[in-house]
Amino acid sequence: MNEIGYTFLVLAVVFVLLVLVLIAFGVRRIQLRRALGTFDASIYLPPDGWQMGVCRYGDNHLQWLRLMSLSPRPKYKFLRSSLELQGWRQPTEAEKPRIQPGAVVVCLHYEGKELLLVMKYEAYTGLSSWLEAGPVIGIGTWR
Repeated sequence: MNEIGYTFLVLAVVFVLLVLVLIAFGVRRIQLRRALGTFDASIYLPPDGWQMGVCRYGDNHLQWLRLMSLSPRPKYKFLRSSLELQGWRQPTEAEKPRIQPGAVVVCLHYEGKELLLVMKYEAYTGLSSWLEAGPVIGIGTWR
């Protein structure tokens, strides 16, 4: 093979790998969206700012997964009994360009620290219901 043949082969392999990675991202996204108890939610991380992701309800945890990742493991896991809902607010002018349109900023406290999530209002109502339906610490167990 000549030099052009090797170049073409390398470019073809790179292209095929790129397509496979894009397909893997698509399959992961579809799996996350089909699972019950998932919703789109950005999280605010002070040094990095807003990061897009997906939240997933569990029995005892709220899990946040990165949107642009192939890992099936959540990046953050919040214990349900330690989450305190503080309410929601409209995004500020500085936040609007960085978050999805029509979303609200949900203010939570987790183990004494402020936690900000951005989600659609419908997802907020589901989150608040999930938190309120949880067991009260020290007063019995699940149903």
